[in-house]
Amino acid sequence: MSTRQGKAGIGTKKSRELTRELTRERILKAAVDLADVSGMEDFTIRKLATALGVAPMNIYHYLSSKDEIVDGMVEVVFGEIELPSEDEDWKTAIRRRCLSARAALGRHPWAAPLMESRPVPGPANLGHHDAVIGCLRRGGLSIELTAHAYAILDSFVYGFAFEESTLPSGDKDMADIAAEMDQSDFLAEYPHVAELSQEHVMKPGYDFGDSFEFGLDLLLEGIDRAIACD
Repeated sequence: MSTRQGKAGIGTKKSRELTRELTRERILKAAVDLADVSGMEDFTIRKLATALGVAPMNIYHYLSSKDEIVDGMVEVVFGEIELPSEDEDWKTAIRRRCLSARAALGRHPWAAPLMESRPVPGPANLGHHDAVIGCLRRGGLSIELTAHAYAILDSFVYGFAFEESTLPSGDKDMADIAAEMDQSDFLAEYPHVAELSQEHVMKPGYDFGDSFEFGLDLLLEGIDRAIACD
């Protein structure tokens, strides 16, 4: 057997081994990992197959389409979010769930626009929604107020996570902002932007994410007051 044939045989054997090790769970984990690095705009079955070291057709044996893969990826993210506990009061449980959701979306910045977009939600998705609705209902919210509260809370969580994922960051960006602030024409034309930036954003220890818990607590307190008026 020639050296070339020997190498081809080894490669083919390795490919067969990878294919045998393939599972739906492994494919979805690789898909999530790929999206975490490159986002969804560049996500393709071919790139996923390359990451797994298999042929694209091997993936279709477990998941029939890209849509089904994306459904599964969303299921993975929902599975990482802590469900509201039945042993805590509704505000504490929902607050903990929202913090967990923000953390999961922070790990997977591609996910926020997709979480409520799937036409065929899976069991993790549906189970999560059922648990949140149940927690709000146990807290004394009417059906109508539950619908309002859920919509408002998730709009805040998803919106904040999306904005957080698109913000510039790093020392270079802060240096650029500082340079802009030093220009007298900027100070004159945008005095309120300059004031907020200089007196708050550019101070040591500033973190945009600190506003999340502040806003979340405002929402929860507002919903709590609405229960008495419902």
